[in-house]
Amino acid sequence: MKRNQAGVGLIEVLVALVILSIAILGFVGLQVRALAASQEASLNVQAMTLARDLSERIRMNRGALTEYQDVSNAPTTCGIAYCTPVDMAQYDFNQVKLKAEAAGMSIDVLDCQMGHSNVAKRKCVYVAWGDTTPTAADSAASEPSANACTVGTAYRADAQCVIMETYNYE
Repeated sequence: MKRNQAGVGLIEVLVALVILSIAILGFVGLQVRALAASQEASLNVQAMTLARDLSERIRMNRGALTEYQDVSNAPTTCGIAYCTPVDMAQYDFNQVKLKAEAAGMSIDVLDCQMGHSNVAKRKCVYVAWGDTTPTAADSAASEPSANACTVGTAYRADAQCVIMETYNYE
């Protein structure tokens, strides 16, 4: 006796649903990864903007390259007519630092780790976020800082930071 199948069996429907579920989970995973990459790219752009801002301020105040650092008593107002180059450097650094903190980031100006012998005219602007600190760990240390942006002259593998080199030719 010949039997004709009248419809789709329950097992076939369940197998199709399992295959469809696996495909949907794959797409969800891709979407989550795309969102994380987009957020990281956005943070990189913000960090580059902050570093560029401070770098341009440094270039405008050529006489105080070494004074761009965090000080507790930085001037709250500063104008070209009534500020010394040192006051302007402290004011500029504080202004960019406040912008960085508002974005959940931290910033520092350090000596560049490698390159030209004339270090006095060259600094690196470090901008970090997440668990990373805007510091450079010594690669020769027995235990380099786990949160530093760099180890020696290279970025730490899981660092969340940007470094911009700036020159200041007087």
